[in-house]
Amino acid sequence: MASEASSSNGGNGASSKRKPALIAVSAVVLTAAIGYGAYWALVLRHHESTDNAYVQAPMVQITPQVAGTVLAVLVDDTDVVKVGQPLVRLDPADARLTLERAESQLAQTVREVRTLYANNGALDATIKLREAEVARMQAEVARANDDVARRKPLTATGAVAGEEMHHAEAALTAAQSALAGARSALAAAQEQAASNRALTEGTSVEKHPNVERAAAAVREAFLAVQRNELPAPVAGQVARRTVQVGQRITPGTPLMSVIPLDQVWVEANFKEVQLRDMRIGQPVKLKADLYGNRVEYDGHVAGVGAGTGAAFAMLPAQNATGNWIKVVQRVPVRIEIDPQQLTTHPLRVGLSMEASVDLHETSGAPVLSSQAPARASSQTAVFDTPSAEADRRVHEIIASNLGRSATARGALVGAPAIGAAASITH
Repeated sequence: MASEASSSNGGNGASSKRKPALIAVSAVVLTAAIGYGAYWALVLRHHESTDNAYVQAPMVQITPQVAGTVLAVLVDDTDVVKVGQPLVRLDPADARLTLERAESQLAQTVREVRTLYANNGALDATIKLREAEVARMQAEVARANDDVARRKPLTATGAVAGEEMHHAEAALTAAQSALAGARSALAAAQEQAASNRALTEGTSVEKHPNVERAAAAVREAFLAVQRNELPAPVAGQVARRTVQVGQRITPGTPLMSVIPLDQVWVEANFKEVQLRDMRIGQPVKLKADLYGNRVEYDGHVAGVGAGTGAAFAMLPAQNATGNWIKVVQRVPVRIEIDPQQLTTHPLRVGLSMEASVDLHETSGAPVLSSQAPARASSQTAVFDTPSAEADRRVHEIIASNLGRSATARGALVGAPAIGAAASITH
């Protein structure tokens, strides 16, 4: 009995010792639950995050505008290039021959058009000559007609022989025939002059359609020569180079890509249920697996894709079956990154990212609304210079074949087009 009492007292003591510990553990768990609930209510529920995010960038494909044989490849994969830096050179021999033929044709066309204008004066002189001939023939007809009229009454009295009368009538007939011929020649000269004026009227040599057509051929050939060197349209890093020296390429053949790494963005694939409170312009915190937690990027929501990833897949999902399981879809959200941070910590296309969107800011437009683009599309000016050079080349050829130097024709040099050049009026 004594041992049983002792055992009972020992059990009560152990139970009394465990009770405070259990109370303490329960208090800690309850405090943690309350703290987490408060943190969720104040912070977590105002953030949407995903680790299904990847770095994207425009891939500027380098393709030739003319056909040719590759003489030199000046860059390789991973090389960093500047705007306008030569990337590939093609054999320019064929293009130069075409340019020489076009320039010769332009010079010949200018001289032919000058001849048209010169013919106007010659044809006008011919018309005046034909008019004088018609007037002379009319006088001859009038004189022959007077001779016939004067001799006709005398023939009846025998004062004028019949043979003489026949000669007078023959002379009248010949004069009338000559007058008809002169009038026909005058009409032909007038028609020829009208036809020639139709080719020159209302325009000058520089603006003549034949000259402009030949000038367009020179510009085309000149640009073809310039396009035998392929420049970099944007600054970036070379990737996916496939072109080789000696390769015969055609227009549109992909040669390589240039990736402008200063224009990268993040494509974060959020679940469709996470888009309810997202707005354009909301701040985003980004982390790259490349740098870990020591680097955090600042970004903002720029837009949302037009459809889910499954909708644009090569094999879109077909859910019209008996056994169907609903799968939460993901929608790509475009996130722009601070350019200064990209300069300090550059990224590469395809790197994994973690994105967390702060939903506190609600003044922006919903991501599902239609908005105009906030920034201009990419553009380049590296292909603009050859056009001005081609215009100057055309103006010089026209000026030299008009019998005046290019320097004397200051209005031609540097003019934006042939139509702006000084005209010659005839």
